[in-house]
Amino acid sequence: QVQLVESGGGLVQPGGSLTLSCDISGITLDQTAIGWFRQAPGKEREGFICIARNNHRFISDSVKGRFTISRDTSKNTVLLQMTGLKLEDTAIYYCAAHAWCVYYLDYTAWNDWGQGTQVTVSS
Repeated sequence: QVQLVESGGGLVQPGGSLTLSCDISGITLDQTAIGWFRQAPGKEREGFICIARNNHRFISDSVKGRFTISRDTSKNTVLLQMTGLKLEDTAIYYCAAHAWCVYYLDYTAWNDWGQGTQVTVSS
């Protein structure tokens, strides 16, 4: 059974940085891609970044240049490093598992999810 657990959320000021972690069990990073998604109040869940089984990255224009994704295969963990945070980055952030990153913008294609971690950007 695939399980994902996010951590690292919190309150940060505009322009600040935060790193989220996604701890994975039940599958290895050589067997799955990991995507990050977020959902702001009243809005649809959106995908924005993904790391594939071959370590290739997919990054949407909305976060390119500010967010990076990396993985530690020894810990079976994926990190989301966020810099230059904006008010509009406020959301619940989720990681999810799928065989392919090609679906990273379509949250409906992903079946295995973590419980989410809140990120609030506020002055």
